[in-house]
Amino acid sequence: MIATLIATLVEEDHAEDDGVLAPDDRLTCHVHGRWIHQCVSSPVHVNPVTRHRWCRGCDSPLGVVVDELAGAVAMRCPRCGRGGSAATARLLAACRASIEAHRAA
Repeated sequence: MIATLIATLVEEDHAEDDGVLAPDDRLTCHVHGRWIHQCVSSPVHVNPVTRHRWCRGCDSPLGVVVDELAGAVAMRCPRCGRGGSAATARLLAACRASIEAHRAA
């Protein structure tokens, strides 16, 4: 499992550096060295400018719930219950794919 994570981290780093992988589409986190679903709740993954995990209307970070057994990830604003954005939708998709990749490792 660890070897698969490390190999995926290295592969994604190279693909991102080569411009063939968007940072939003990574299954791993180069900051934390983990699968993205394992650290997406970190404040590092909140960005008000790009709206990753950010509710513009409430100026608030979105809460995160990850259920690895069900393969589900949800993010929503603790104030208004909404807060979705295109950036957050991509992050959700990456987290779901990360769960699947972790399971396959």
